[in-house]
Amino acid sequence: MRATSVRLSHPYLVPGLLQTEDYARAVLRAGRPRILDDLVEARMERQRILDRENPPDVWAIVEENVLRRAVGDRDLMAGQLRKFLAFAENPLHVLQVIPQEVPLHAGSSGPFNILGFQDSDDVVHVDAFPRGHLLADQDDVKASHRAYDLLKAVALSPDDSVSLLGSVLKDHAS
Repeated sequence: MRATSVRLSHPYLVPGLLQTEDYARAVLRAGRPRILDDLVEARMERQRILDRENPPDVWAIVEENVLRRAVGDRDLMAGQLRKFLAFAENPLHVLQVIPQEVPLHAGSSGPFNILGFQDSDDVVHVDAFPRGHLLADQDDVKASHRAYDLLKAVALSPDDSVSLLGSVLKDHAS
């Protein structure tokens, strides 16, 4: 079963589906796993869904601090921001950034993803330690959709989000 839509929300990091290999390695290394290479490889493998013939419609919402948080060195962050910008400029996808001045919001408690399917009900993946949880209960899914709608309402427009991302990238590249 293939997802036809993916809604990503992350208040702390670039979502795994959109990370460069270097960014993923730095993030995953922080947990000091014994199987770092396997984890990075699995994360990169999941990104192949974006390259398939009929990729899912992907909408990502992140907080501005995700763009400004230093993960690795300047070159690593510049590479990650370039990949994120390419994603945001792709007409198949949408990126929205929640500005730093927005107080607590519907996604402040942690990252979650809504996966939509053509022939079955949506499910929600909630990132948690030590592993994520899949929620299929329709009340949970409905609550997640509402939270995502609230996130869209407080985030910058897609065009303003791309402008902000470009500005942050210039800061990292200089």
